[in-house]
Amino acid sequence: MSLSFGDNAGALSGIRVLDLSRILAGPTCTQLLGDYGADVIKIEKPGTGDDTRTWGPPFLKDDAGNISRESAYYLCANRNKRSLAVDITSEEGASIIHKLAKHCDIVVENFKVGGLAKYGLDYEQLRKTNPEIIYCSISGFGQTGPNAHKPGYDLLAQAYGGIMSITGDPDGEPMKVGVGIADVMCGMYAATAILAALRHLDKTGEGQHIDLALVDTQVAWLINAGTNFLVSGLDQTRLGNQHPNIVPYQVFTTNDGHVVIAVGNDNQFERFCKILGREDLASNLQYATNEMRLKNRQELIPILAAEIAMWKRNDLVFALDEAGIPGGVINTIKDVFETNQVKARDMKITIAHPNAGSKGVSLVGNPVKFSKSKVSFRRPPPTCGQHTEVILAELQEWEKKRGKQHDTTK
Repeated sequence: MSLSFGDNAGALSGIRVLDLSRILAGPTCTQLLGDYGADVIKIEKPGTGDDTRTWGPPFLKDDAGNISRESAYYLCANRNKRSLAVDITSEEGASIIHKLAKHCDIVVENFKVGGLAKYGLDYEQLRKTNPEIIYCSISGFGQTGPNAHKPGYDLLAQAYGGIMSITGDPDGEPMKVGVGIADVMCGMYAATAILAALRHLDKTGEGQHIDLALVDTQVAWLINAGTNFLVSGLDQTRLGNQHPNIVPYQVFTTNDGHVVIAVGNDNQFERFCKILGREDLASNLQYATNEMRLKNRQELIPILAAEIAMWKRNDLVFALDEAGIPGGVINTIKDVFETNQVKARDMKITIAHPNAGSKGVSLVGNPVKFSKSKVSFRRPPPTCGQHTEVILAELQEWEKKRGKQHDTTK
């Protein structure tokens, strides 16, 4: 799907976001708001910009193969934004942020706790400028608690929050998830919290401060694993690709590759056993119910694995589909973007970019499909300070209008 600049008709059209975040959690949040139609002003350090701009290779290239400073990592979370390069540590820069805050609905920041207060840019100071401001702070451990002062990184959050202890091979070392999922999920929680705060603002006229921690959100999305412990008191061990509550639900090896098989209930297990020609397993009281399969996992899985190993991968997947049993191949990322389903759902998009030449820049699409207020991809990830002059000129106009409005209310 090829896209370029277009009109903003999203659900958040008319909402302006002051984005003081960088790296991944905050930018993920603000990109999502931008996809929904908000005008996102990304504040960057002059000359260097967001740290992730240099987190490569790979970097964006033009038609001649010239490499830009735009890394793929930076590109993944910064579309639908305008970049304003300003030094917030200077008196002039802080003053610009204060002025912008008067004309923005939302502020998102991920500085260390207290890091913006010394520049007068914390919530307490900015709400004096704009009482209706929704101010979202993202940090490693939150604004309170004994660890509030510590920095936050995705790897540390995954370790502290427990997900690494249940991820990986049972006989291997604890393993992080293959993407910065603690950052990404924190960004998602931040976006939903901001939308809820906007609803509260609509009803009451009150802005508010949102305090989000990477570790808190990491703990929240332990979901069933966390609740399993809270109910049973038993700590979950690493199960590799197996499921703590469902059997069989894991990766198996065929004679020419790997498949995933997710047997979600007893009826599916009965049909699965029929495919394998092992109806005796479904009638065996040791395996007939999920509770018993869970209890006797160590005995059952080797039996199933031996049967599955005799199948060709695609033949087994076809048989599973015919029987209505969830299962499939394990795609590489290259495979993912070549599937007809991903193409049909526009999960790869292409946007014109000044440093990408005629081919534009390809990005991962937004998964949300609205029937009315459609997601739009209006702007490519900006170069550092690309919109500085335009935004500062707009700010002057906003200030003039605000002054005239103030005069009329005297």
